[in-house]
Amino acid sequence: MQNSPTALVIAADARLRFIDFLRALASQAIVWHHLAFYGPLSDIAYPLAPLAIDVLYDYARMAVQVFLVIGGFLTAQQLAHGAPVRLAALGSAVARRYRRVGLPYLATLMVAIFANALADRWMNHPSISGPPSAIQLIAHAVFAQDIFNFEALSAGIWYLAIDFQLFILSFLLVAAANFVAAKFVVFGRLSPFRVLQGLTWPLALLSLYWINRDPGFDCWALYFFGSYFFGMVLCWTIDGALPRQAFWIYALAVALAIVVDWRPRLVVASATACLLMIAARKQFLRTWPRSPVIAYFGKISYSLFLIHFPICLLTNAWFSRWSLSPLQSFGGMVVAYISSLLGAMVFYTFVEVPCLKFASRRAPRRAGSAPSPG
Repeated sequence: MQNSPTALVIAADARLRFIDFLRALASQAIVWHHLAFYGPLSDIAYPLAPLAIDVLYDYARMAVQVFLVIGGFLTAQQLAHGAPVRLAALGSAVARRYRRVGLPYLATLMVAIFANALADRWMNHPSISGPPSAIQLIAHAVFAQDIFNFEALSAGIWYLAIDFQLFILSFLLVAAANFVAAKFVVFGRLSPFRVLQGLTWPLALLSLYWINRDPGFDCWALYFFGSYFFGMVLCWTIDGALPRQAFWIYALAVALAIVVDWRPRLVVASATACLLMIAARKQFLRTWPRSPVIAYFGKISYSLFLIHFPICLLTNAWFSRWSLSPLQSFGGMVVAYISSLLGAMVFYTFVEVPCLKFASRRAPRRAGSAPSPG
């Protein structure tokens, strides 16, 4: 991105090894959070490692902040170069995004419905969802289940809805910036990028100091925009579109928001953004780590997020048929974890990759990446 771009645009993004590394770590944390949160295996295993299970139960879920910051970073990167973003293109952009992330998600919903039905035959537990109604399925399909207060068919899918909302919000803000810069020349030539700054900074501060402090807003994108915007500011700073001071000014704003209202999730977001800044400054954002295993786990993080809960649910249900010791129950959790990894590999190969190829054939060559799981 140039310092004074005349239009905000869509760009192709490259694979960043350090981001894959963070994705790989955070996705494992989410799996273990759900293993600790949803029993009965974790309930029985609790006496064996109470501190570890408590930490996973209470804090591992905050790994979603890693994905929010990364998501904002990649969105800003995608909006850096290419064809100008027009409001009229919103429909095609949303459809393209849905083909990339929605089709694998729909496949997972079918797996989740089957897993809930089968698990219900083996155990009676609150983590099992009942058979969905037609309207509940429709709400899930359009990422609106939380808005309409429907029971989720799988754990963590709220993040997909938020990611989709954040994508649409970012697109609308960029389109609005281009429109204002093109139409309101009476005030002199306006840079769309500067107009975008005038729109996004107030929204981010509104999120940090008001909306994110009220859990009643947690089904809407603006609740998470403060963390998402951290990634956007980071990208613009690295690209030179904003001075380096802008990143630290926003970091200070986040720190003050934490002082005003203690929120560990914002601490995680700040740590993630600072780590990415260090990686960029030290020139290893694209080059480290070189491990193909870590890179692969970063690639399959979305598939792992999608498929792990149905697998963990079935594993819990299967083992619940016996009376287990805490050690045996912990072994069952390990089996669920390993099964989730194997299931993610299969899902990535036979579902996610074909969906990505289908989306690429149906659309011009433009940026887009699957959402980070959360």
